[in-house]
Amino acid sequence: MNEVHWKKPHAEAERRCIVTRETEGKSGLIRFAVGPDNQVVPDVLEKLPGRGMWVTASRKAIDEAVSKGLFARAAKAPAKAAPDLSDQVEAILARRVVDMVSMGRKAGRAVAGLEKVKGWLMDDKAAVLLQASDGSERGKTALRPPDGPETLIDCLTSSELGMAFGRDTVIHAAMTKDGITNRVLYDATRLAGLRSE
Repeated sequence: MNEVHWKKPHAEAERRCIVTRETEGKSGLIRFAVGPDNQVVPDVLEKLPGRGMWVTASRKAIDEAVSKGLFARAAKAPAKAAPDLSDQVEAILARRVVDMVSMGRKAGRAVAGLEKVKGWLMDDKAAVLLQASDGSERGKTALRPPDGPETLIDCLTSSELGMAFGRDTVIHAAMTKDGITNRVLYDATRLAGLRSE
């Protein structure tokens, strides 16, 4: 019989940004790797082989890494980065967040709609509040994140949130606490960095 040994959670691993040269937690950075064709590729899952190069999750930082040839310098090898690399990263992260929210919905761990979300918040069932970035400010103030601003995701549009729930648009959604929600928060934090400029 296999025993499970629980470990205490470790502090978040830190990496140095090749642009700012500052060290920060991985949740604020994007990992890049160089493929066999010397092309720089985003590694949002942080699993590709080879030397990882970390860049602050912002459009400005990624664009600067591309324009100044910082990927080749960091890789200590030839590395070609596409001029639209920040657009690629944003699209990948947005798709991942939408897909993960959709997985949560299918597992019964996410709901949409003002009344359902209100119910989850009142019953302490919601761990994260999602609100469409293009929703009305007045409508968004009707709900509060369960545990402060770090439990609010507001970087997706109403149509992106709608895709996660099989609808045209969604303004309010909530997720319970689990591994899927943790991944959504991780990727949404990075996506918000790219969309905040």
